[in-house]
Amino acid sequence: MATQVNTQLTPSAESFIRRLYRFAAGPEAGFEFKVRPGGCSGFAAEFDLVGGPRSDAFVWEHEGLRIFLDIESHRLLDGATVDFVETLSHTGFVIKTQGAVPAVCAPTSQLVSIESMVRR
Repeated sequence: MATQVNTQLTPSAESFIRRLYRFAAGPEAGFEFKVRPGGCSGFAAEFDLVGGPRSDAFVWEHEGLRIFLDIESHRLLDGATVDFVETLSHTGFVIKTQGAVPAVCAPTSQLVSIESMVRR
């Protein structure tokens, strides 16, 4: 089901999704994005390229991208900003919500290259 999403993507997050999106196959394909409570930013994110949305997915169309959200992810992302950071201490999505205080993370995080995240 197509829907409006009250979520902002930073240019960095949009750029990362576009880099992966080049490998999406077919007109129904898209970026499946799942968000759960947890992680360094207060949220843990999982993502994958899929051939189409699940029957109960929200389809977020953003600047030519098709982003598929399950019900919980849609709820958690309401009013949030999705960023993507790549530093020596953290690589991945960071979800920012107004008034939320990020969790403190251990300094043992390791840099993971973007190339290792793309299935070939």
